[in-house]
Order: sequence, then C-alpha cells, then structure tokens
Amino acid sequence: MGAPFKKFEAHASGGPRIREIPMRMVLPNLVTVLAICAGLSGIRFAFEDRFEPAVVMVLLAAFLDGIDGRLARMLKATSKFGAQMDSLADIVNFGVAPALVLYAFLLDRAGSPGWIAALLFTIACGMRLARFNVLAEETDQPAWQSEYFVGVPAPAGAVLVMLPLYLSFLRLGLEPSRPAAFIATGFTVLVAFLLVSRLPVYSGKSVKVPGDRVLPVILGVVLYILLLMAYPWYTLTASVAGYLVFLPFSVRAYSKRAAREGEKVPPSDIG
Repeated sequence: MGAPFKKFEAHASGGPRIREIPMRMVLPNLVTVLAICAGLSGIRFAFEDRFEPAVVMVLLAAFLDGIDGRLARMLKATSKFGAQMDSLADIVNFGVAPALVLYAFLLDRAGSPGWIAALLFTIACGMRLARFNVLAEETDQPAWQSEYFVGVPAPAGAVLVMLPLYLSFLRLGLEPSRPAAFIATGFTVLVAFLLVSRLPVYSGKSVKVPGDRVLPVILGVVLYILLLMAYPWYTLTASVAGYLVFLPFSVRAYSKRAAREGEKVPPSDIG
C-alpha cells in the first residue's frame, strides 16, 4: 500500500530551492515588507492619537516603497514575486495608510462626507496603480511620452493628501474643527481626481545632469534633506505647494511637445 500523502515539491517545475536563493534576491522583498510594516504602524499611531509619528511612518513607508524596485534593478534581483509584493504594498502605503491617518485626525469630524472622501482617495489610488501596471507593458507609444505620468503618481498623491496634517503641525493656530474637516474633505476628493485624471505629469526620469553641475545638484539635494530633518512640516508644506504649482507647467510643456511631435494622443503610462 502506497503512502497516503505524496511529498510536496515546492519547486516541481525545476526552479531554485530556497537555500539556493542569494541574499541580493531577498533584500528588495525585505525592504517591501518593512514598508508595509511602516505603513501599518502609521495607522496604529493614528488610532493612538500620535499623529506626528503616524505621518512620519507613512512617509517612511512611501520612501521604502519607492526604493525597493530601484534596489531590485540595481542588484539585478527583479522577480515576478517581488513585483506582486510591491503592487500589494503600494495600495497599503499610498492608499490605505494616508487615508486612514487623515480620517482619524480630521476627516471624521465631517461625518459621512469625510469617510466618503477617504474611500474615494483609497479607491482612486488603487485604480491609479492598476492602470500603471496594465499600461506598463505597452511599447507602441512614442518614446518621449515615457517622460510623463498619466495623472499624479500614487506616491505624490499620498504626500499631497496629508497637507492638512502638515499645516496643523506648524502650530499656526490651525486646530482640527468641523469647518476645517469639510475643507480637507474637498481637498482629499481633489487629490483623488488628480490621481485618476489624464493629466500629463512630467516624471523627470530622463533628466541628465551636466558634468559641471553635479556638485551643485548634490548640494541642493543635501540641503533639501537637511531642511526636511530640521523643519519637516514647513518643508513638506512648501513641497506640496511647489508640486501643485508645477502641475500646470507640466501640462503646458506636454502640450508644446505634442504639438512639436505632431501627436494628438494622450500620454502613456509607462513612466
């Protein structure tokens, strides 16, 4: 009589065994998991009314989620598993965590409209990420269109939507109140529509720094990081304002480029 259960072969197709996976393949996935932990920890801090560390954790999650893919490509450790993990982490860190932190801080004072706004933002973020994943495989678009995102990217949306928290942390007398909650509700809905819009947003991925300007650029980046560490809420508020001002210029630049190239199609989403 044969054995009642057959031996389970995790890699029946001949893939590598677990003990044969190099550490460089594990590291990007570890960063993704840490990003999820940071995003969920931000939600916990919000439930405990510790909103400043909550925002810090959400921003940390967004940062980690933004570098895991680049780290995988740098280490030549890309995999289908890692891509799926990254997609799942994106919706948590860019959609769920910011919406719940903002709702716990302010939107709940608006009642049902505040909750609807939080839901709309999360759904819009999920749709934005799904559209990016689907259209990322398209290769029949003009090369120059890869320099533009379609709509505000999810990481930027997560940073934008928490603007009411930054303003409150500035200690300028802006306290959470019902009128402020309704204003924040409208702003959250606006960010949600920016995410799913067809707005061409310049990605900056093709920017090349001239050799004689490398040191000033490095100095500028270091200065921004130092300002972010010393004056986080002022710097984030100014960054959000600058990004919103940048959007019309991005649309104008795209329109001029499309006219020059003779294109009448909307931007691709492969950036």
